[in-house]
Amino acid sequence: MLDPAWVGEHHEDFDVFHLHFGFDAQSPAQLSALAEALRRHGKPFVYTVHDLRNPHQPDPAIHDAALDVLVPAADRLITLTPGAARVIDDRWGPTAVVLPHPHVVELPRLGHARPDRDRFRIGVHAKSLRPNMSVLPVVRVLAETAAELPGAELQVNLHHDVADAASPAHAPALVNELRDLADRGRLTLHVHDYFDDDQLWDYLASLDLSVLPYLFGTHSGWLEACHDLGTAVAAPDCGFYAQQRPCLTYGHTQDGGLDEESLRKAVLTAFDERPAPRATVRGRAQERADIAAAHYALYDDVLREASCG
Repeated sequence: MLDPAWVGEHHEDFDVFHLHFGFDAQSPAQLSALAEALRRHGKPFVYTVHDLRNPHQPDPAIHDAALDVLVPAADRLITLTPGAARVIDDRWGPTAVVLPHPHVVELPRLGHARPDRDRFRIGVHAKSLRPNMSVLPVVRVLAETAAELPGAELQVNLHHDVADAASPAHAPALVNELRDLADRGRLTLHVHDYFDDDQLWDYLASLDLSVLPYLFGTHSGWLEACHDLGTAVAAPDCGFYAQQRPCLTYGHTQDGGLDEESLRKAVLTAFDERPAPRATVRGRAQERADIAAAHYALYDDVLREASCG
């Protein structure tokens, strides 16, 4: 769908072209050609700016170049937080409509009671080590802090590819230190395949606090899922996580590194103030309806504008 030829073949099959993700492999020239194809066929272009900084790309220049094409080319812009909207306005000029992210967990599952436990479990899921993750400095602080709290435990999860010596994602220094900490009883290490949705919801609901070990980023679907399930989140102060949903914040940026004391305070706050705020089924259902209505109005407006133009 990002190929101008696809637009040429299918422009009569859609009214509005709405882009969210999936353009990482497209060059600025290819994105410009896409925008030109949409203009040529009179198709309004809507872009939701989820990421001002791509968490999968260590060099921000690649995503910046894509945004320099997509943002000015869009007929309407949407983003998730006021902070991101201000950045868009400052860098490119167009005003983005701010709409929250809808629920991630399905509504029936969102209503399930959390499991009863008598321990306080802190979780770090390193996944397959995205470029925006700095895991070990965060885990070291968490291990020390958990050891000071009664009934607290630290669980670290990794995907198998990180521990597999034959995998391009293999990170031996990380794996060796995590295994050493696990052997010393400082944490529990789980190495596993990718979770499916049900496994992921079970995992998140098993945590009292999920710590996002990010150095850069903008918004988080993981944060939304935790909010759905009643799991507290400690998010870094890069990006706009704190504007997205209620969460704790600690200092962690690509330029400044980790503020260890702020992370420790976030854990202590989560420990003292549990349980965390949780979305309700009714609230999330109403929010989703409101978001859908806002999209409908935006699409209607941009289509009317296109017909007049």
